[in-house]
Amino acid sequence: MLLSLDKTDTRPLHEQVAGAVRRAIAEGECGPGDRLPSARDLSEALDVNVNTVLRALRGLRDEGLLEFRRGRGVTVAPEATRNSGLRIRVRELVAEAARLGYSRDDVIDMIRGMP
Repeated sequence: MLLSLDKTDTRPLHEQVAGAVRRAIAEGECGPGDRLPSARDLSEALDVNVNTVLRALRGLRDEGLLEFRRGRGVTVAPEATRNSGLRIRVRELVAEAARLGYSRDDVIDMIRGMP
């Protein structure tokens, strides 16, 4: 798995790490059941603190994209690839809305108001 971060990106590092892993899943670099490198290996490869990587991985677990299993490490969840493309676009939409001064609730209201 080849991950990289954009040094010009202003988002918090844990969000950038999570985005890089999301992209790897969406682009098929790793699929359901595949094991991710250890948090320590990812932190060294991305040149970020291991706690930053762990925060990103926990967030992806909470989204249902990753599973943490004792003795097996972190694996891609079985359902991860089904909705990952849409998830990426939704996250990009929310990020763009925030950049323009809209809250997440504003975006939800906009979607609800659509025909």
